[in-house]
Amino acid sequence: MNQIIKEVEAQYLKKNLPAFDVGDTVKVFVKIKEGGKERTQGYEGVIIKRRGSGIGETITVRRVFQGIGIERVFLIHSPRVEKITLQKQGHVKRAKLYYLRERTGKGTRIKERIGARKTGEIENLQPETEAQVQEAPVPAEH
Repeated sequence: MNQIIKEVEAQYLKKNLPAFDVGDTVKVFVKIKEGGKERTQGYEGVIIKRRGSGIGETITVRRVFQGIGIERVFLIHSPRVEKITLQKQGHVKRAKLYYLRERTGKGTRIKERIGARKTGEIENLQPETEAQVQEAPVPAEH
């Protein structure tokens, strides 16, 4: 029975998600309906909690807006979540960062992971041709 459920859920799982974990700063782009129109809105914050697996996996993203902490829970594989981009990788030693709720200002800073990838989406870079590469002039010796 469990195998049948996994096969049905597999078609709904997103495959283009970046590798992110608790403590990372992410930007979640969510589709919002307003009247008859639909638009995409970004929500940037720190992941303080990640739970579940498969199609029911969720993340809780916390941000501070005008001095008030706001947390939103996102279903990662929901069709409402358009994409998730990794802004910054954080280095934390806990699985849940609930202690950030009591802290304000500089107390909410999270160390950045050393050797972390560049921020944003990875662009598809084309290799340079010899015609595009220009050699720098060699300075004359005195």
